[in-house]
Amino acid sequence: MQDLLTRLENHVLVCDGAMGTMLYSKGVFISRCFDELNISNPELVREVHLDYIKAGADIIETNTFGANRTKLMTHGLADQIRHINIQGARIAGDIAGDNILVAGAIGPLGIRIEPWGKTAIEEAQVTFREQAKALVDGGVHALILETFFDLNEVYAAIRGVRDVTDQPLIVQMSIEEDGNSLEGTPPEVFAKRLEEWGADVLGLNCSVGPQIMLDAIERIANVTSKKLSVQPNAGKPRNVEGRNIYLGSPEYMASYAKKFVQYGVRIVGGCCGTTPQHIKAIRAAVKSVGVAVLGPSPGASRRPLPAGEGTEGESSIPLESRSRLGRKLATKEFIKIVEMIPPIGHDFAKAIEKAKYLQAQDVDAINVPDAPPSSARMSAISLAVLLEKSTEIESLAHYTCRDKNLLGMQSDLLGAYALGLRNLLLITGDPHQIGEHSDATAIYEVDSIGLTNMVSRLNGGVDVGGKSIGKPTGFVIGVGANPGAMSDLELKRFFYKVEAGAEFVLTQPVFDATVLERFLDRAGNSKIPVIAAIVPLPNYKTAEFLNYEIPGCSIPDSILERMREAQSKSPEHARNEGILIAQEILERIHGTVQGVQIRGPFDRYETPVEVLSVPMKGATR
Repeated sequence: MQDLLTRLENHVLVCDGAMGTMLYSKGVFISRCFDELNISNPELVREVHLDYIKAGADIIETNTFGANRTKLMTHGLADQIRHINIQGARIAGDIAGDNILVAGAIGPLGIRIEPWGKTAIEEAQVTFREQAKALVDGGVHALILETFFDLNEVYAAIRGVRDVTDQPLIVQMSIEEDGNSLEGTPPEVFAKRLEEWGADVLGLNCSVGPQIMLDAIERIANVTSKKLSVQPNAGKPRNVEGRNIYLGSPEYMASYAKKFVQYGVRIVGGCCGTTPQHIKAIRAAVKSVGVAVLGPSPGASRRPLPAGEGTEGESSIPLESRSRLGRKLATKEFIKIVEMIPPIGHDFAKAIEKAKYLQAQDVDAINVPDAPPSSARMSAISLAVLLEKSTEIESLAHYTCRDKNLLGMQSDLLGAYALGLRNLLLITGDPHQIGEHSDATAIYEVDSIGLTNMVSRLNGGVDVGGKSIGKPTGFVIGVGANPGAMSDLELKRFFYKVEAGAEFVLTQPVFDATVLERFLDRAGNSKIPVIAAIVPLPNYKTAEFLNYEIPGCSIPDSILERMREAQSKSPEHARNEGILIAQEILERIHGTVQGVQIRGPFDRYETPVEVLSVPMKGATR
């Protein structure tokens, strides 16, 4: 049997349609691990393959789209990865015979990898390599990487496959309705990358229907000489009485299959919602066209990219020009920040009043944290923007990874920048565990490292997909660190944040100057300014709580004893002692850090001002 690439020289090949759609229609619950059916119900998988072969498919894909270690782990099946993939390849191979090609299907890991997530490209490469090796050992004729949207991940997948085989490799990206990838990368850009990285055939699958894919494939055909493949969904799904129904008929899909072939596509199939009936109609359509190319042939004309579709942004804005906080960071001036928790509800009048008071006390910025309780507090970005517009003091807004995916966060921050926000503290964020809505769910698509990478790219004038956004943003990028919980892993994460583009770090509360000094020594190579948080203890009860119930927060016994003795005299003695302790810490660390943040007891902003009243010299680390 001729291999895939040889057959593509003279033939258009028809790939099969949706495996998941067919298994679901046969009664398999959507929550089930479809890949595991290779072991527990191989006859059902075989039945789907046979239906597609009878419909005229030249290529069938193994039932292994999600059979990587990361996804199988969620089903408790990680130890069966090799068995599931080999079995998937053998089921398809047994039914394929001598004329049908078997493509080993590999999908994304289902997690974010660097620069957006914790998983390194090398780790992802190993995971893809493991699956590819099992599929090759099972006897597939080619590998197909499909439904990818992150270029970093597909790069790791291609490398993983190439580590184990030089068999033909098909690589397919998913696109949105604008023709770009789900992360905004134009098809002209990702097509050239896939070719450079070693794809033998490249194209599109899933996500959208054939009409949008046709426009995108024309753009791809102008920039690559590689053979092309297309496997669209049967249109966009519509919800009918609680079920997603795909309304793209076999005839409709077949009409576009002809057009795909005319634009140089050599593999045509289907994705979500397509059935053997769709594949039968597609086969009849493409065979009637043959391989004549009526539109632009692959590599025939390489028109220039439309404006804004490159990967280069405009020159970034210098730190000192982004905000007054940025200027002070750049010129190494000592910075004084006070924290302000967002109000409950939408009335921000008191917040403005307190901000003007702090401005009059020469405070440089107000740090607006992510609201700690799961209750109806104003968002940090909203209050920060209101403070910027209603006062002359700058704000520093916390932005967390907890509640939105990467693209949602990108939209948030572009909007916030347009509204005037310039200073950000990027943190992963704690899950909702307290407050009036303790059952609220959280989203953690990326952590603070990935978020820092994203904002750094916006500052460079490009989005997460590498597409130009025109004028770059000018955010001042801050990140968090906990000196009291600085394990080797946390220190490594801190350096990753710096590498991603962090421009200053704000610590968790410091009660022991020795702990901070140890952190400064270990993190000294980062060469970014450190702003230390100081919390004046209001009473002994709070001191006990912080010491015994907050991870990474350690209060020396001597301070606990001082607070206990002061509390025994009166609450006012305890408050005064807490302020005195905070002032002592400030005096000791001043000159080793570039600034401090003081957190007061809720609305008592006189307390931070008292702490900051101690004389301080201008020298900083």
